[in-house]
Parts: sequence; C-alpha cells; structure tokens
Amino acid sequence: MYSRWLIPLLILLFLLTGCENLSKRDTGTVLGGIAGGILGNQVGGGSGRTAAIIVGTLAGAYIGGSIGQQMDDNDRYRSQQALESNPINRTSSWRNPDSGNSYQVTPTRTYETTSGPCREYTTEAVIDGRTETVYGTACRQPDGTWQAAN
Repeated sequence: MYSRWLIPLLILLFLLTGCENLSKRDTGTVLGGIAGGILGNQVGGGSGRTAAIIVGTLAGAYIGGSIGQQMDDNDRYRSQQALESNPINRTSSWRNPDSGNSYQVTPTRTYETTSGPCREYTTEAVIDGRTETVYGTACRQPDGTWQAAN
C-alpha cells in the first residue's frame, strides 16, 4: 500500500531540496533519509513494513547527516575522483589530516541514462571512531561533477 506512493514522494522531496541552499549536513540528512526509507521499504513486510520504513528513514537520516557534516571540500573532491575514475568495486581510501576522519568510496555499478552515466556507490566513513556506511547513486552532470541522485 505504501510502496505505491513512497518512491514518488521521496523523489519529490529530493527534487524540492535541490531548490534550497542546504548545508552539507542537511543534504546528507535528506539523502540518507531517502536511502534509509527505501531500504526499509525493501526489508519490511506486511504490517512491519511501515515500522521498517520509519526506522530506515531515521537511521539513514542520522548517518547521512553525520557523514555530510564531517566531509570537507577535499573529502568531496576525493569522492568525486573515485566516482569518475575507479573501476567497479575498486575502493579509494583516504584519511583527512584535519579532521582525522577516514573514508572509503567504492563504485559498485555503472549504468547509462538519457542524461549521461550514473554510478551506484558505497561510502564508508570512520568518524569519531564509529564506522558509518551509506549507499547511494550519483550521476555525472554536464560540467563533469557527480551529483547524488538519491
């Protein structure tokens, strides 16, 4: 029942956030919440699906916001480079000397859309000693940068 309108609603939410000047934490929170809600929808069943969606959305928003808040310009550049250059399942790893956080970005799938290439990826971050993982999709923009699509 919820799956019929959940995905279009989440896509609409994502598109609307593109109109605002959001901080990196806000962007991470929105994208993480969307990804978590989608994952919750996939694993939940029956009456438990709603609970799985809610838990997935909240967990994804928290993790995405945390990673988004911690990444600086250099971290985002390194993530962009991994999406642009790495073959599928080849991980780029680095440690930010300013924050002490470490990151791993792994493209997991590449596919073409009418507007250009998109890549699914996994980002694993160690922030304040805690490992957090985010799964996402990014598409190459006309200027060559990669923009999160979910």
